[in-house]
Parts: sequence; C-alpha cells; structure tokens
Amino acid sequence: MSGIIGSKLNIRGSGRIAKLGTDGQVLTSSGAGVAAAFEDAAGGGLDWQTIETGSTMTAVAGNGYWIDTTSNACTITLPGTASNGDEIMFVDYARNWGTNGIVIDSNGLNYQGEDDTYTVEYGTDGTALHIVYSGSTNGWIPTLDKTVEDVPFTATTNDNGIFGFGWPSSGRTSVTNLVSNVGVVATDTTGVGTARSSVAACEYGGDKGIFGYGTTGSVVSLTNLISNSGVAASDTTGVGTARSNLTACEYGSDKGIFGYGSSYVSITNLVSNAGVVATDTTGVGTGRADLAACEYGEDKGIFGYGNNGSSRFSLTNLVSNVGVVATDTTGVGTARSIWNGGCSYGGDKGIFGYGNTPSYVSMTNLISNVGVVATDTTGVGTARGYLAACEYGEDKGIFGFGYTGGGNQSMTNLVSNVGVVASDVTGVGTARNGLAACSYN
Repeated sequence: MSGIIGSKLNIRGSGRIAKLGTDGQVLTSSGAGVAAAFEDAAGGGLDWQTIETGSTMTAVAGNGYWIDTTSNACTITLPGTASNGDEIMFVDYARNWGTNGIVIDSNGLNYQGEDDTYTVEYGTDGTALHIVYSGSTNGWIPTLDKTVEDVPFTATTNDNGIFGFGWPSSGRTSVTNLVSNVGVVATDTTGVGTARSSVAACEYGGDKGIFGYGTTGSVVSLTNLISNSGVAASDTTGVGTARSNLTACEYGSDKGIFGYGSSYVSITNLVSNAGVVATDTTGVGTGRADLAACEYGEDKGIFGYGNNGSSRFSLTNLVSNVGVVATDTTGVGTARSIWNGGCSYGGDKGIFGYGNTPSYVSMTNLISNVGVVATDTTGVGTARGYLAACEYGEDKGIFGFGYTGGGNQSMTNLVSNVGVVASDVTGVGTARNGLAACSYN
C-alpha cells in the first residue's frame, strides 16, 4: 500500500447510536439522525443524496453521500476543481466497507498533501469520512475520519441459542431446539429446509444466525438463516464449495466465517452482516475436517483441532476482526477431532470441548481473550463427539447432543461465565449427532 489509509477509531456510545462531534467528543442524542450529528460535527450545510450503490460515482462539493458497498466496492472521483472550504462527506451506509471498501480518486488535486498518483482507500466498517479542501498545497484534508459503532451492540449480547439439523437414528433431520437465556433446551421445533447432517453454524448481524453446508448423502452448500427470534428460514441457494464436516464462528462483532471441511480443505467463506455468504477464499493453514471454532476477544475468531484422514491435530488458526485467517499456531492440548464443540463464554473468551482421540473424551481447553489456548482441563460429563455448542445468556455456553460410540445423545452440559463445565443435564429433543449450534437474540 503506497498511499493513505483512513485512521481507525472505535467509539461505543450509550445511546442508540454513537454520533461523533469534535475529535474525541461523543454526542448521545438518540433522537437526532446520524447525518445531522455528522453535519453538526462538520459545520452543517451538507446536502445529503440518495444512497449510492454503484461501483463508481463522481462526488460534488457540498454533498453528503451514503455509500452502500454490500454488492461491490466503490471508486469515488472527487471534483476536478475545488475552492478553499469546499466539503464533502461519505458514510458507510451498510457497515460493509471492511468487506468492500471505497477508493478515492482525487482527480488531479492533492489529498492530504499527496498527489493523485497515491492510492487512497478506506476499508473499515462504519466509517464516516468528512473532507474539506484546504488549497492546492495539501488539497483535500479529512477533518472527520471515524468508525461509528452500532449501539446497543457488542459481540456478547445474545441471550438465546439454537441447535439444529443432524443425524438421528431415523435419518437426517432439520429439526431445531431453542436454548433459553438460562440454558434450558426446548423440545423439537419442526424442521425447515433440507434435512442434512455435518453442518456448521454461526452468528451474524449481531443478533441472528446461519446454518450452512453439510451432507444429505451428497455434500451441499445451501444455507438457512435464523431470525433474531430463533425462526429458521427455508433454503438459500448455496455459495462456495459444497462440503460437510466444516465449522464456523462469528468475527468482527457482526459477521461470520465458515471454514475448512470434507476433502480436508482449508477454504473459507465470509458471511456479511446481512447474512450473505461470499464465494471461496483461498485456504490458509492445514486442510482438515471435524474441527471446532468460536469467537474470542469480542470480535475475533479461532479454528482449532480436527483431522485430515490420517492424523488428528491440536493446532489452531486465528481469525482477525476483518475475517483474515492466520497460518497455523502450534497446537496445545490433546490432538483430537472436535466436531463443532466450541463456543464463547465470559463475554470475550472461548472454550473447545469433547471430541475423539480416537476414544471419545470430555476434556476441554479454555481460550483467553487474546486467543491463547490452554492445556487440557479434566473432562466433565459424558465423553462424546460430533456434538455442538453455542453461547447463551450473554456470557455463558452450552455443549449439547452428540455420539458416544454406543449411540446418539441429547444430553447437554452448561458452561459458566468463568468457563466451568457442569455435569450432564438430561437430554431434551431428538438424540442426534452431526448437528450445529449458534446464538441469537
């Protein structure tokens, strides 16, 4: 990157949305629109335009622009001539610049003292950018370049959970079981969508979930969205490589990522904050299946453990808050296949649990808020594999269902907000393995 990158500062407010005033000042009036607050910060007088969704646009001085990059990045051409004091504002309408950013073409004028041979890019979700022309020497200068956080929202606000899909003795199913905010599992909800097993699931959008991929006997790439009231939607046509035995987790506070899977691949597929699954991202790290994933540090994720058909692993791969998967981290704890046995707890930490070594085990491994995996914790509850786990109650977790070698199970084990796993709770719902789980609000 040879040019200028917008600065990044996360602001969390106490009102409905954090609105930025002068540098460092947060305006919390929940009744005023965000555009009005930005105009106040910039001195007012901007003429706000309709939402821009194209891949290119030409800006006019005195205007404010909502830039929606849900479907594509956007190159913005600034005016070819400008007068001292001319101002323009750009706002990330769909909070998607982290996936599809904007590029500023200064059109022959300087930008922050650099000529237009420099690349000027902004790629952080929620950015609000206000620029003012200062004259020919420094040209356009950002006077506001901030990230506005959605409020109220953190990665730890989801009260409820949902287990879904899987393989009972009667054949694959799409039934779901809701988890209350105190960890009580409900009886079966009639399945929606294609019955299948070996699926994965994660949160997205801050309060919703998505189940994806799996096998019906043949691998598929279809998905099913979960509303913020726990209702599963019908099938969405699949995107990316069809596969099973993969896993998924949330990242960036409101997006998700599916990763790895059958045929021992390491490819990933990002999920936008609107639940749209992206095409394959080239894999990073050891290709494997039957692994687990969870969120940590409020906005990052981790893939861990698994097997490649000949060896089991304890290695992990961290996921940044913009969805970039890191290379392998040397494993800690017993190498094993952990089928979807991972969830967050305590607001910013995670836990991997249970699995197959090839003997079924109930041991767990805690994950710190900086993504460090701890050594084995002695197992609690029935040893099993092919289970699922999710967050509930904002800061607690639950492991559920699975297979013991002697048959399918519906039992659950609660995880406290300090990462302590409780003994078995009598199962509710159809006993099965190869299912997935996620939280929702």
